Amino acid sequence: MTEYDSLKQLVAEAEDDVNKAMGGNKAAGTRVRKKMQEIKSAAQEVRKKILEGREGEGTTTPPPAAG
Repeated sequence: MTEYDSLKQLVAEAEDDVNKAMGGNKAAGTRVRKKMQEIKSAAQEVRKKILEGREGEGTTTPPPAAG
């Protein structure tokens, strides 16, 4: 799924700046916040694709309970 691959790539791209931000680099912190917004959008795209796949399966009803 290309959406998931994009999400993984965005997270990997943020790693350096996260480490710099943890060390006190304010500019890196700004870049991390911007990248986190991109990650949020990418995660939403993955959610939508998963839901589309679920809706395409159709619904099945469980068998009636014995009793």
